[in-house]
Amino acid sequence: MNKNAMIYIAGHRGLVGSAIVRRLKKEGFSHLIMRTHEELDLTQQISVTKFFQSEKPDYVILAAAKVGGIYANNTYPADFIYQNLMIECNIIQAAFQLQVSGLLFLGSSCIYPKFAEQPMREDALLTSELESSNEPYAIAKIAGIKLCESYNRQYGTDFRSVMPTNLYGPNDNFHPQNSHVIPALLRRFHEAKINDADSITVWGTGNAKREFLHVDDLADACLFIMQLEQTQTQPMLSHINIGSSTEVTIRELAETIKQVTGFQGELRFDSNQPDGTPRKLLDVSKLKALGWQAKIGLLQGLRETYQWFVAVH
Repeated sequence: MNKNAMIYIAGHRGLVGSAIVRRLKKEGFSHLIMRTHEELDLTQQISVTKFFQSEKPDYVILAAAKVGGIYANNTYPADFIYQNLMIECNIIQAAFQLQVSGLLFLGSSCIYPKFAEQPMREDALLTSELESSNEPYAIAKIAGIKLCESYNRQYGTDFRSVMPTNLYGPNDNFHPQNSHVIPALLRRFHEAKINDADSITVWGTGNAKREFLHVDDLADACLFIMQLEQTQTQPMLSHINIGSSTEVTIRELAETIKQVTGFQGELRFDSNQPDGTPRKLLDVSKLKALGWQAKIGLLQGLRETYQWFVAVH
């Protein structure tokens, strides 16, 4: 991509979008187009079409989405499927109409079947049923992948899709109810330390395994994939996993967060509560073969994220 290219980042204030903006600026891309939800409602087709006609971006990074944890997905399933479908359809169609040079769609590892073979390869998509708790969100993300594939097949566009693993980092959502596991635990341990709590109880046995990727690594991977020559990615009729290739147990994660936050109390696990999926790891061999791998270790990433959380809260 030319450094003078006009790049529209949809969702620039979120965890992923803000990291991509930081990375683009670091690499010298200065013509970045950004709009808040108040300035542009991405669920409104006419507004999105007029925006594209006015701004004429060369590249589009689609990181905008309605996201949340299990509680939010269970409580607002209609909102999750409707809003995400509308955002994807409007932006991808407008990008096609304007004939942009390239588009990158950000998905989620929840697109894979609940009992997919581990580590999960790209071709596991649509091979069996999804996890029911976030099925509406997952279906919307699958639709985004298929939109990109279909436009590439029919019109020869260069729309690429990436599927990141569990993410964390600056600008994450630290809401007490609607956050994911790392921000939720960082907040709980921090508040327990401040309040001199004797102990913290974590749901489950602590034996479930998860993979985590720092969002700055994701941003680096996204830029890497966007700048690959088409001969390396075409026909781009699929998607590419992005992960760290490293998994830890929830117990190991909690113990590391305890160390990072400086909490001195006891760490307990409630085995009467569910563990969730026993293991969730992405196969990133396709991305490694292209020449990219993660660089930020979990301990380093957690320290940086905790420092950011303390500074802004």
